[in-house]
Amino acid sequence: MSKYNTLWQYLKQKNRKTFKLTFEEIERIAKVPIDHSFLNYKRELMDYGYEVEKISIKDKTVIFTKIS
Repeated sequence: MSKYNTLWQYLKQKNRKTFKLTFEEIERIAKVPIDHSFLNYKRELMDYGYEVEKISIKDKTVIFTKIS
């Protein structure tokens, strides 16, 4: 089980086309701090029907997009 499973489940459950979440929101949902390992874990997201479209370090946001 991934440390980000709670986040992946959240995205799948909400079933929206696009999400823009702040690092703070991600940490609150996942209940773990977001760190560089997120780049490795984001590959798991495809199993939940989403992908990471963009990560903005400057704005501290991540855009998730539903896979068509």
